[in-house]
Amino acid sequence: MSHLKVAVIQAAPVLFDLEKSLQKTCDLMAQAAEKGVDLMVFPESFLPAYPRGLSFGSVVGSRTEAGRDVWKLYWQNSVEVPGPATEKLASWAKKFGVYLVMGITERDAINGSLYCSLLYFSPQGELLGRHRKLKPTAAERIIWGEGDGTDLDVYDTPFGKMGGLICWENYMPLARTALYEQGVQIYVAPTADARDTWQATMQHIALEGRCFVIGCNQFVTKQMYPPEILALPDMQSQPEIMSKGGSVVISPLGKVLAGPLFDREDIITVTLDLDEVIRGKLDFDPIGHYSRPDVFKLKKLK
Repeated sequence: MSHLKVAVIQAAPVLFDLEKSLQKTCDLMAQAAEKGVDLMVFPESFLPAYPRGLSFGSVVGSRTEAGRDVWKLYWQNSVEVPGPATEKLASWAKKFGVYLVMGITERDAINGSLYCSLLYFSPQGELLGRHRKLKPTAAERIIWGEGDGTDLDVYDTPFGKMGGLICWENYMPLARTALYEQGVQIYVAPTADARDTWQATMQHIALEGRCFVIGCNQFVTKQMYPPEILALPDMQSQPEIMSKGGSVVISPLGKVLAGPLFDREDIITVTLDLDEVIRGKLDFDPIGHYSRPDVFKLKKLK
């Protein structure tokens, strides 16, 4: 099966409301399924929200009670794995007969900490795996713990090997190499980075890994936030467009196949010819004939 039709879903959830966000997820999946796709990719922390603009009342040396209340709301609407939300996602993947990649904020059922995670589901309704972000960026470290690296996995599908990294993990050369060494061909990169410069990163990874790269971001406006969040001092200086998107699909030779999409919610669809991965390795293979294992080695500690 050398051809894979992908839906890249650039949208926002019903921010900070898990149940309503799950319903919107199902609606978006139904829309994408009408296009006859094999794989659906959602953005980073789609469930229940990427908390852009919020400080959670934290500065060096102190926290506020109001910030703890916002944290409680976010925590209550985050996703346990496995749990009721993942069961719904798995059932919808089976219903629509697709692979599903979903960005979530995960609530650990034992320690209660939150993690920025990526979930993979099969068309048979199985949770194939979970990846926890290795290094939250800057103020993200207030809310998300660090993944331990044991889940840097690539999954076999009838279309090719699929795996990915979350947002600025994609700037970590050794994390990318860990995926290349597993032969990744369909590289998913859910993100919250809407800057124009992110496009160069997506293109570089496609060329470097000789793989298809699927970048997926949210389109979010300030008015999408619930009233109790909009009323916070944090939000007063925020722009009306909080994230302009930028979802994109790149070929193994760096060609833009779809997108980048800015300034609206939409679903990008594109068909990938996996034979392009083979063609791309004529002159470059980062783990094969263009590698120097006699000079460089990646040692995975876990």
